[in-house]
Amino acid sequence: MKSKTKVESQLGRKTNPELVETIILAKKNPKWLEVAGILAGPRKKRKDVNLCQLEASPSESILICGKVLSEGEISKKMKVIALSFSEKAKEKLKKAGCELNTIMEEIKSNKDAKGIKILK
Repeated sequence: MKSKTKVESQLGRKTNPELVETIILAKKNPKWLEVAGILAGPRKKRKDVNLCQLEASPSESILICGKVLSEGEISKKMKVIALSFSEKAKEKLKKAGCELNTIMEEIKSNKDAKGIKILK
């Protein structure tokens, strides 16, 4: 896990305002520091996930430090937390009855990161 100082130094290179705000919010809470470290790192270290990979996951609440893409189908209800979603993925997840949240919204509503599994 990265230190707050390392996260802060990597944060200076980020240009996406939503990503910067998410990292700052995550960095302030020790339970979310691991997520801040992943998001502050290089783009290629973030994970983009297809729906078929979510379908195979046993967890009910999954956090993806990247983008959710629409390849595959999903049939079970779950809570999906991600940095962003493709439009088709949003449609498919809503049709399956899944709850969608951005990482920033989840940090604000679940300060203790209870019940969340980070997909790495």
